[in-house]
Amino acid sequence: MARRIDARLKELGIELPTLREAKVAKILPYTMANGFLFVSGQVPQWNGEIRYIGKLGREFGTAEGQQAARLSMLNVIAAARQALGGDLDRVEQVMKVVGMVNCVGHFIEVPHVVNGASEVCIDIFGDKGRHARSAVGMASMPFDVAIEVEAVFFVK
Repeated sequence: MARRIDARLKELGIELPTLREAKVAKILPYTMANGFLFVSGQVPQWNGEIRYIGKLGREFGTAEGQQAARLSMLNVIAAARQALGGDLDRVEQVMKVVGMVNCVGHFIEVPHVVNGASEVCIDIFGDKGRHARSAVGMASMPFDVAIEVEAVFFVK
């Protein structure tokens, strides 16, 4: 049986990155309980190569930050795919997305940056991709990445 979300990814020309293991913390990439899938924070990496090192408002502008957020969210979705045995059609709803943006103190475009993560969720999952969200600016991030994104999914 063809999977709807896999077909949507192909239609959008989106390839998901390979999930990488945590390098520092001894954490799980995801946990699941009572129909909820919690995906740990994911950084903008592509198949093991961390990208977008630096701060928004200094090394990067809003548009680049949106691309970093999008890549981070694709890593979140890759983790969800792994957790769900490869079947993203099990996602009933993206419940919550949290975007933590590494930025200079006067950078006020944090919500616009995190839109990169939110929009790719909606592109892929349609109405099931609409979610609650928090977008916060941070003084420092692991590995000095521009953003980290985490999410909660309701799954069947």
